[in-house]
Amino acid sequence: FPIAVAVAAEAGLDPRAIAIAIAVTASSSFLTPLGYQTNTMVYGPGGYRFGDYLRAGIPLNLAVVAVITATTLATA
Repeated sequence: FPIAVAVAAEAGLDPRAIAIAIAVTASSSFLTPLGYQTNTMVYGPGGYRFGDYLRAGIPLNLAVVAVITATTLATA
């Protein structure tokens, strides 16, 4: 976070937009069943395998990164 805020200030971007982007991206943990409590809760009862999270999580993480990057650049 401190590095991102310093880079934002150096680039003339709004540090608040960068802080929000970091918060949203950090809370988007779709890659493993251990990433978030609800992922772990449905892992066993749903009959999911670890690879299921990777297969669904990689596209979701890429989509979140793309949206957050576009939103951050648009508001800066």
